[in-house]
Formats: sequence, C-alpha cells, structure tokens
Amino acid sequence: MEDDKEKKSLIKLISGSAIIASMCCLPSVVLVLFGLASVSSAAALSDTLYWGGNGYSWFRPLMLLLALCFVVIGLIIHFRGKGICTLDQAKRERRKIVNTSLLVLIVSYVTYLLFNYVILTEIGILLDLPWEESRESYMFWK
Repeated sequence: MEDDKEKKSLIKLISGSAIIASMCCLPSVVLVLFGLASVSSAAALSDTLYWGGNGYSWFRPLMLLLALCFVVIGLIIHFRGKGICTLDQAKRERRKIVNTSLLVLIVSYVTYLLFNYVILTEIGILLDLPWEESRESYMFWK
C-alpha cells in the first residue's frame, strides 16, 4: 500500500513539473481549445512567452527554473515523509536518494519533452496554431 502511495506522489511530482515547464505553450492550446481566444492571438501569446518580443523571453527560463525547484522541493518532502530528515540518515540512505532523484529528474525531463514538443505541438497543429516548423524537430523519420 505504501509503494502505491510513493508511486503516486512521484507521478504527481513528475507531471506537475512537466506542466510548469510547459507553461509557454499550454495556455495557448487551452485558450483555443475552449474558444477563449482566436488562433492568431493564441499564437502571438505563445510566441511572446516562448521567444519574447525581442527574440529572448524571460518567461520560459523562469518556468524551467520553477519546474526544477518544484522537483527539488518535492523530493525533499518525499524523503522527509519517508523518515530521512537528518544528514546522518541521508548519508545512510545515499544510494536510495541518488537513484530516486536521478530517476525523477530524468523522467521529469523526458515527460516535459514529450508533453511540450510532441503532444502540445500536435494538439496545437490540429487547432491550426502555426507550429508546423516545430514538428520537424522531432519527426526524424521524414
């Protein structure tokens, strides 16, 4: 039973970080999907959040940093919930901490890549957002 709870908390941590990191593109898709914005205004919003008006945006790096902080704080809470609260306990459980942290970081990153660059891109293209050129970056079988 405790393993299921642990898996669920780690899945929430991974999916939450992927959603936070994808906040440059997710609002555009949601706005068009629910009819709250036109395709052109949603495309302009995603361009502004992703690239910024001058070719560089502060928003995207901030969201990536917040996603990393979310994962780190979530891992701290996770390990404290498992009774690893002091440095001595952390030293004894070092292998478990390192393995779990690496697994969560890698899976979070891969989830972000799939969610942002594949799923959201494909949904955006279906909604007529001008994201065709970003599809070419992951369609290596063309």
